[in-house]
Amino acid sequence: FRCRRRENQGEYGHLSPGLMMRIALVNTNGIRPPIAPIGLEYMAEALSAADHSVEVLDLCWEPSWEAAVERFFSGKEFGLVGLSIRNTDDCSFSSRESFLPGHAGITKSVREHSGAPVVLGGVGFSIMPEEVLERCGADIGIWGDGEFALADLATRMDEKRNWEDVPNLILCRGDKWMRNPASFPPLSSLPAMRRTWVDNPRYFREGGQAGFETKRGCPCRCVYCADPVAKGKTTRLRPPAAVADELARLLAQGIDHIHTCDSEFNVPESHAIEICDEIVRRGLGERLRWYAYCSPGPFSPGLAKRMRRAGCVGINFGVDSGDEGMLRSLRRDFGPEDILRSARSCKEAGITVMFDLLLGSPGETRESVVRTIDLVRKAGPDRAGIAVGVRVYPGTEVAGIVAREDRKGGLTGGDDLSLPVFFLEPEVAPFLFGLLDDLTRDDSRFLFFDPARPHSNYNYNANQVLVDAIAKGARGAYWDILRS
Repeated sequence: FRCRRRENQGEYGHLSPGLMMRIALVNTNGIRPPIAPIGLEYMAEALSAADHSVEVLDLCWEPSWEAAVERFFSGKEFGLVGLSIRNTDDCSFSSRESFLPGHAGITKSVREHSGAPVVLGGVGFSIMPEEVLERCGADIGIWGDGEFALADLATRMDEKRNWEDVPNLILCRGDKWMRNPASFPPLSSLPAMRRTWVDNPRYFREGGQAGFETKRGCPCRCVYCADPVAKGKTTRLRPPAAVADELARLLAQGIDHIHTCDSEFNVPESHAIEICDEIVRRGLGERLRWYAYCSPGPFSPGLAKRMRRAGCVGINFGVDSGDEGMLRSLRRDFGPEDILRSARSCKEAGITVMFDLLLGSPGETRESVVRTIDLVRKAGPDRAGIAVGVRVYPGTEVAGIVAREDRKGGLTGGDDLSLPVFFLEPEVAPFLFGLLDDLTRDDSRFLFFDPARPHSNYNYNANQVLVDAIAKGARGAYWDILRS
């Protein structure tokens, strides 16, 4: 990926020595229902703790982002401008909407109205940083954890010290984007998260929930998942006390429906138990209603009971398939019996259950689809969401699998993986949608990524059914709102 250095790059960090750097953070995510930018808030807190001055431009609420950018930067001088990119696309086979053109437009506008270097970051960015930098035309990127790297970058620039070796940085060297080695400081080093940098009460009113994080990184080996690409393969844990403090601060703002942002809350299970015990010890579980993403295995009955005592009311299990062979192909660390056992444990504990299915991945057959639907019926979750087609992200194992000549026939959307490219197994593609319709037609528990069926569609981007329900007072995980 070739790049071109900005003409004033040598002037980065132009503020007078001794002055605290003034930094702008921009939330670029405008999907509806609105999702509060938790990563941007964590970043603002870390910068503030490092004695930098932070101002936030939240474009989610702006009717015209162009006018908002011009107004925000008018007459202001910043040392850095950080743009948070949460999603690169809507991850839907049916719609395949890319958000990168919008991010590029915002980046261009910021550069027109500010002479400060523009830094991109966020989970969506970190999945494919060079591609996003190239498309958006920014100056610098930070992949992975941004709180420590951006604070270090700002401090070095402010003090006129060399900054080009800051860990996690991606910058233009010569005419190529180059990554510095990654660094993952312990999350216990993060400052207390006050959750006051954006209008969280408004996000709750119009978005129905807030997010919180108990860990980062994922050691699971799922062939399609981009989380290890963006967040690392090593699990890094937040101290339970810090998590409970953050939840208490959200509750103080009137926000009582919350969802984990972890890849899998129960990996490792010992840390999940510690989080639950701390929530119970603080007496927060009686006031909270929270939801989690979990793996079906290992998931013990004891954890289910602890989660319920701590206020957890719903779990979204990434089941993917009910077929033993497909689960092995997807590199999942559990089997059909684990799926049945986890659903049973939740029912006994009084927790609502959602299954996420991923059908049409390499090797899928008619028989494996039927076995999956049969297992879902046997497990009896309260809802089961069906995603058809695998989003192929750069850096994942599935990207290498489908690049083979004998697999390219299953690709939809071209071969540029910075755009929404999906793989659908050619052996089932001609009949898969019809088969699923026959198998699930009389079962209202099944939700589909299908814009043509709005009342069973669980593509959460631009979902008017959700927007309307939240406006009428619905709160919670989006699958649980749709269930109701």
